Amino acid sequence: MRIPARHAPHLFALFMSLAMALVMTAYITWVNTGLGDGYLGRWVYAFFMAWPLAMVCVLLFAGPIRALIAKLITR
Repeated sequence: MRIPARHAPHLFALFMSLAMALVMTAYITWVNTGLGDGYLGRWVYAFFMAWPLAMVCVLLFAGPIRALIAKLITR
């Protein structure tokens, strides 16, 4: 199955936010509560709370950050 190229920014946001939320919530849950009993449940809860926010952040900030980087680099 091929997806039309016009959906690329949304797919990027989906997968980037998924990866970011998975890693960050796993790490922060571990740092704050340890790997003891109930870690998996606490992590899953944190992930599902964080993922929508991460998705919105990627959608809002990807364009402006790309523009900033374009101004900072030399060609």
